[in-house]
Amino acid sequence: MNEMSNLLDELEERMMKSEESMKHDFSAIRTGKASAALVEPITIEYYGTQTKLRDVAGISTPDPRTIAIQPWDKSALAKIEKAIIASNLGITPLNDGKVIRLPIPPLSGERRQQLTKQVKARCEEAKVSVRNIRRDGNETAKKMEKDSVINEDELKELLEKIQKLTDEYIKNLDAVSADKEKEIMTV
Repeated sequence: MNEMSNLLDELEERMMKSEESMKHDFSAIRTGKASAALVEPITIEYYGTQTKLRDVAGISTPDPRTIAIQPWDKSALAKIEKAIIASNLGITPLNDGKVIRLPIPPLSGERRQQLTKQVKARCEEAKVSVRNIRRDGNETAKKMEKDSVINEDELKELLEKIQKLTDEYIKNLDAVSADKEKEIMTV
């Protein structure tokens, strides 16, 4: 019985990681509101090393339509500006010599549709990941029964619990995806 709960715990942990990964990816999708998460993944070459923007500058959102990036070392300003232009954000940075400001333009209807498609595609990837975890769990459960660790009734119960867990996570993924789509489509 202990092996069954260990397997369920392991599967749930892996499914949770898939969900968290999807949520993390969603945080970088622009919704028309300023968010530090938009620029955090950008890297710059800083003293010969690829460094994340958040490690060389303070990132803030002074208002809902602006991201302010204030480097701790002024010599990094030009490199940060160049990295933002090279990224696929589609926002032109404004550099005043101390702070780089990114004015977040409102999203066009077409761009909203593209972002919604990205959200749906990323959600589908996460669902595939959860289903693969379910498949691995089912195979492990069947192997446990074959190796006489659990009996046939316990196998049936375990497979049902794995399916229930999978359904729960698929439902969660759909809900998170629907919230993100709603956020994108809200003008």
